[in-house]
Amino acid sequence: MTRLVHLSDLHFGFDRTALIEPLLDRVNRAGADLVVVTGDLTHRARSAQFAQAAAFLRRIEVPLIAVPGNHDIPLYKLADRMMKPYRRYRRIIAQNMEPVGHVGQVRVQGINSVDPMAWQRGVISAAQMRRVVEGIDPDCVNVVALHHPMQQRPEVDKQLMRGAREAMALFELQGVQVVLSGHLHIWSAGAFLPPEGRSVLQIQGGTALCARLDDRQNEFAVLDFQGPDLLIERHVAPMDEPGFRPPEHLRFTRRDRRWHRT
Repeated sequence: MTRLVHLSDLHFGFDRTALIEPLLDRVNRAGADLVVVTGDLTHRARSAQFAQAAAFLRRIEVPLIAVPGNHDIPLYKLADRMMKPYRRYRRIIAQNMEPVGHVGQVRVQGINSVDPMAWQRGVISAAQMRRVVEGIDPDCVNVVALHHPMQQRPEVDKQLMRGAREAMALFELQGVQVVLSGHLHIWSAGAFLPPEGRSVLQIQGGTALCARLDDRQNEFAVLDFQGPDLLIERHVAPMDEPGFRPPEHLRFTRRDRRWHRT
């Protein structure tokens, strides 16, 4: 079995401070092989916020990879956003914004989906798509981790990332099995699986620490991969409760290269 923890949208600088210790405790007790963080480590990309995020990440006791989100580049300082959008991220978090994690039977390819030209929307380029395809390992579960989702429910009022449809079609054809994302602060696992199943399972994380009351809760997920099976633990901390509830469980399995909920 290979275990991942998926965190997203930490938003240090506008974080639920009282939940930091309960979150770290849950994450470290999970005993994961790898922690994957899909962006928005900070709320406004300030140095102090990156320092808070880096201090948090250092306390995670297992290997970790992270990719940036749109909140990790300047919003209002247009010159900085155009000329040096990732300066603070690279200086404080990591130089590599498209890291690879390879543990057990799982390979995770990080993708930087941030678009400085369109702060909220995001983009995945043809070169990034090629990078994903070239790295696919036929002996592994191949996971792509990025901030912006590849698909959205009709009620979502944000623009879909540029290149998302083309990337999704390519990933389904070439052998990507799982996509991890965040951005929307809305949990979703398997929402886009038709009755006949689908080759790519999309898991969209909610926000792990953002203090925005409209989000109603914070959460993260533990993913256990074993052969064709995936068990997901969803750990939820409602805004009006001091910590995380016992996890909810979802199960998926792959048959004939397609995911089905079981």
